[in-house]
Amino acid sequence: MIHSSSSVLLVVGFALVATAAPCDLYASGGTPCIAAHSTTRALYSAYSGQLYQVKRGSDNTTTIISPLSTGGVANAAVQDTFCASTTCLITVIYDQSGRGNHLTQAPPGGFRGPESNGYDNLASATGAPVTLDGKKVYGVFISPGTGYRNNAASGTATGDSAEGMYAVFDGTHYNSGCCFDYGNAETNSLDTGNGHMEALYFGTNTAWGTGAGSGPWLMADLENGLFSGQNPKNNAGDPSISFRFFTTILKGGPNKWAIRGANAASGPLSTYYNGMRPSVSGYNPMHKEGAIILGIGGDNSVSAQGTFYEGVMTSGYPTDATENSVQENIVAAKYATTSLTSGPILTVGSSISLRATTPGYTTRYLAHTGSTINTQVVDSSSSTSLKQQASWTVRAGLGNNACFSFESKDTVGNYIRHSAFELKLSASDGSKQFKEDATFCPQSGLNGQGNSIRAWGYPTRYIRHYSNVAYISSNGGVHSFDQAASFNDDSSWVIGSSFA
Repeated sequence: MIHSSSSVLLVVGFALVATAAPCDLYASGGTPCIAAHSTTRALYSAYSGQLYQVKRGSDNTTTIISPLSTGGVANAAVQDTFCASTTCLITVIYDQSGRGNHLTQAPPGGFRGPESNGYDNLASATGAPVTLDGKKVYGVFISPGTGYRNNAASGTATGDSAEGMYAVFDGTHYNSGCCFDYGNAETNSLDTGNGHMEALYFGTNTAWGTGAGSGPWLMADLENGLFSGQNPKNNAGDPSISFRFFTTILKGGPNKWAIRGANAASGPLSTYYNGMRPSVSGYNPMHKEGAIILGIGGDNSVSAQGTFYEGVMTSGYPTDATENSVQENIVAAKYATTSLTSGPILTVGSSISLRATTPGYTTRYLAHTGSTINTQVVDSSSSTSLKQQASWTVRAGLGNNACFSFESKDTVGNYIRHSAFELKLSASDGSKQFKEDATFCPQSGLNGQGNSIRAWGYPTRYIRHYSNVAYISSNGGVHSFDQAASFNDDSSWVIGSSFA
C-alpha cells in the first residue's frame, strides 16, 4: 500500500519528531514519495519490507535484504553470510513506496548495452561498503556498462507535471561518461527528444553544460542536454564537488526547476540554481515520460560510473523547507566510510609474490613478459630476471588509497592495470583513468586460500589467470575468461614474500 504520513509521524507544534524518515517528511510536506530506493536503509519510519535482492554466483540462488528493524538500516550480515566464498550481484532494488516501482537490470535501448543480449550489467553486492551510524551496509557501485531501469513505473510525473527527487551519491566516484543518472526518463529506452527526461546527473561531462571549476558537478539531465542552470552552457553558481557523501536534489514544474546539494555527512543544503527552464527549445513545457533509471542515460548510454546509496522521487514540487528537513535526516543517518579490503593484510611498501591456487597450477606466480601480465613457474632456481618479473611492490591505491596498486620490481614506475579487461604492465600517465585501472582491493580468497583481488572500478571483476594470461574476470560473464568453471580457484592468490 502507499504509506500515509499520518501513520508514521508525530507532530509537536511545527517540528517533526526525530523518527521521521525522508518519505515521511515529503508526505508531511504534501509531496509524497512515489518511488523510494535504497540498499542502505528504510526511507519510511514504518518500513520493514524488502530493500534489495542479491544473487550469488555459486548456485544462482537469490535472497532478500531487509532492514535490521522497522525503519532501520539494511541487515548486511544476511548478505555477508549468503555471499560468503562466492560472488554476489544486486538483481533488484525494491521500491519502498508501495507502488511497485522496483529497479531491475536495464534492457537494451538506443545505445545498446554491454552484454551480448544488450542488457546492462548488474552491480556487485559488495563493491560499495559504508556504515550508517556505525553499522555496515552496502551501496550500489555503478561501473561503466552497469544500469537499472523501470519503464513501467506508477505515479511518476509525465508531461509538464511537477516532481522532486533526491539521491545520496559518492562524491568521489565519477567520470566524464554519459550518464550517471537517477530519475525520470523515456519509457522505451530511446532518445525521444528534448525535455523527455528529468534526472539527477553527477560527473564531469562537458558536452552540454558545466558548472564552476573542473567538476564534478550536479546537473539535470533533461535529455539532449546536461543543464546546470538556465544558461545551457554554464552556471558559475554550480560548484565543483569534493564531498565523500553528496546529497543531490532536483525538482521541476511548469517553467521552473531547481538543483540543490550538500555534504550528506554534515551541514545544510545550498541552492545551485532556482529559476526558469533552460532557454533552449523543447524544455518549456517539458515532455517527461515517467520511466525510472539508475546509472544510465535515457537511451541506455552506459559509459558513466558512480555510486548510489539512496534516493526518492515525489509527486509535486517539494518546498525548500521539506528538503531541508530531509537533509537533516540524511546527516542524522551518519554515513561514513569503512574498509574496502579484507583477508590477509597487505602492507604498503612491502615486496610480495602472488601464487596461483588452482590445482595443477600452484607452482605458477603472477608475473609479466614485457607488458603482458601472465603466470609463470617460478622457484628458487629460476633466473634472476624471472624472479624480478614475478615480484611486486605494494603501493597505496593510485585511484583510491583505501585499496592498493602493484608496482613492478624490475620496471620501476610501471604498474599492473587493466585495459579491455586484460591485465597489462604500464607506466603511469598520471590520468584519473590510469590510476583507477591500476587500483585493486583484496578480500578473503573465494576458495578459502589467500586473497581474491577485485578491480576497484569494476568490483564484479577479479584478477584471474586463464590460459596462463591474467584478466579481470567476472563470475560467469560473456567472455571466455569469465567462465564460471574454476572461477574461485583461478581468482584466489596466496601472497608471499617476493623473489627479488
